[in-house]
Amino acid sequence: MGDVTRTDWIWMDGEFVAWEDARIHILTHTMHYGYGAFEGTRAYKRSDGGTSVFRLDDHLGRLANSSHILQLPLPFSREEIRAATLELLKRNKLESCYIRHLVYIGQGAMGLNPGDNPVRLAISTWPWGAYLGEEGLAKGVRCKISSFTRPFPNSLMTKAKVVGNYVNSILAKREAISLGYDEALLLDLDGNVAEGSGENLFMVRNGKIYTPPLNNVLEGVTRRSIMELAEWKGHTLEERGFTRDEVYTADELFMTGTAAEVTPIREVDDRQIGNGKPGPITRDLQDTFFAIIAGDVPEWSHWLVDVPMAARASDQDSKATSAAAS
Repeated sequence: MGDVTRTDWIWMDGEFVAWEDARIHILTHTMHYGYGAFEGTRAYKRSDGGTSVFRLDDHLGRLANSSHILQLPLPFSREEIRAATLELLKRNKLESCYIRHLVYIGQGAMGLNPGDNPVRLAISTWPWGAYLGEEGLAKGVRCKISSFTRPFPNSLMTKAKVVGNYVNSILAKREAISLGYDEALLLDLDGNVAEGSGENLFMVRNGKIYTPPLNNVLEGVTRRSIMELAEWKGHTLEERGFTRDEVYTADELFMTGTAAEVTPIREVDDRQIGNGKPGPITRDLQDTFFAIIAGDVPEWSHWLVDVPMAARASDQDSKATSAAAS
């Protein structure tokens, strides 16, 4: 994880702003009340040297849905946001990075009714490696069942990536870290394991894959991708709830998310999962996922949106030299 690495540009309300000038007022409404929506997306360097954004249109679709759920009209069209995202990646010359879209309510009225405060949009990009660490990707992570419960659908808008919803996730994550674990797993109100603090969950038992249904988890883009890949690879998958003791006795466990990608789980509540190593189904899906984002699986190339990168200085020098010689 670590600190955010500075880049050159941030896009704010239709303009490219220098990193150090990307500022908001202290009375920005969303900062006080958490009423806003965001999206996380990743761009990856492909094997051929190019850069692609993974399922950009699906992520922008979810951003639009989150904003609609919150009754926050997007101030730009989806096509404008898409173009701005690709241009920002080009300007920042990032081959692999994380992309954050943020829809927020600006300065104006305070209190719980934002009234006619302007709805604003910002896009940021920065280099970000493995969210749960390279070792976690390779060997699996240790998780703790959290004392915090996943929000109930009638208490919060759980199908939207709402800024304020993540207070629950932060509390669960901090608790798990303070107790020496890598990540938290949250139960729903029925006592079933719902998801991680920022990841969807998959369980493998007797060769079959299970994942919690969408009634009380975020509809993850990576979650949906892995479900499609599992079917393509010939695995059997079922959406159903499962309890913590089922998790303890699982053959394999793994989490998915834009930040977490496909991360195996080797232990939950000090109980080893399977043989304590990433299992064959987990590894198969993880390897396939990383091959796809590298551009090495033509069948799934439609998931990748190409980024027209700016010419490097060395390339420009080379062209200038060739032109002079001719």
